[in-house]
Amino acid sequence: MLFDERPKERREDLYDREKEIEELKRSIGRPLILLTGIRRIGKTSVLRVALSELDIPYVLIDARSLRRNYSRSDLFRLIAQGLSGSLDKIKDLLMGIRGLRVMGVEVEVSWRGSDSLSLVELFDRLNKKKIVIAIDEAQRLRGPRSSELKDAIAHAYDYDQNISFILTGSEVGLLYDFIGIEDSRSPLYGRYYVEVKLERLSREQSIDFLRKGFAQLNLRVSEEVLEVAYEHFDGIPGWLTFFGNAYARGEADIEKMKSIAVRTALEELRNMTRDNPRRYGLVLRAIAEGRKTWSQVKEYLEEKEGTTISSSVLSNILRSLEDMSIIKNYEFLDPIYREACKLLQ
Repeated sequence: MLFDERPKERREDLYDREKEIEELKRSIGRPLILLTGIRRIGKTSVLRVALSELDIPYVLIDARSLRRNYSRSDLFRLIAQGLSGSLDKIKDLLMGIRGLRVMGVEVEVSWRGSDSLSLVELFDRLNKKKIVIAIDEAQRLRGPRSSELKDAIAHAYDYDQNISFILTGSEVGLLYDFIGIEDSRSPLYGRYYVEVKLERLSREQSIDFLRKGFAQLNLRVSEEVLEVAYEHFDGIPGWLTFFGNAYARGEADIEKMKSIAVRTALEELRNMTRDNPRRYGLVLRAIAEGRKTWSQVKEYLEEKEGTTISSSVLSNILRSLEDMSIIKNYEFLDPIYREACKLLQ
């Protein structure tokens, strides 16, 4: 069903991503593949559909739940969960690896002491078969514990010819930062990668998506309603799906739906900017209210704070917001986020 809120796993449940799915599948065999796009654009669905159609095993690691400043134990639990999810296809490869035990339908790994799991050894063993290791929202792996994983990926890049890594990321700049595209100290610096980018749906595609989704539910919805929905939620499949489900349940007040979406986005923004909520909030409000240049944002910020602001501080904030894929060139990448930023205090 097109309006299923959960990530899709079958191509027929996914709208108009044929090109990206095929590009992702064609890239298997390359050592490093990036799948990028803003939040709610459908990266996880495209990834899962592509993986389900491959005739090779894969390990899917979901980094979305990883906390900031995660520990080695947090990382290894995440890896154990990914291995457990594919145990039926890779069990034979895991037997006898130091620091790893197969217990029924789950994998246990040791992260402490001389008998702890070596990621290099794990990847070398998985290399006995052609395999994909996919990490969803891989930018969440940034931090002081990332070097061990990046070293292991770099080793696999050079020596494990059967492994392809797919890294997805909604905060594209932070994903690049994790890899170390511009950091010569990173073990992945200078490595070639394939990037598959997901773009938003066009106006025509968005309306067609809604029309077909409602048809699957045996509902006829006027073109006027579909047009208004597009104006509010743009071509972002996640928001369009949210609208489709709410409308199908009998909620006809589109402004109310938009308000719920804005509150959801507001909480996400607060989590993303919690290191310096006031200053980030002011910069975002300035852009949401129409400031389109560096000097206009600086003037707004200084007026609100009643103090001069260092040029480097403002530049760092703007760069961070672009890295998080919230804005680009003083424009919001998601109209719901723009409305949410007007509510930031």
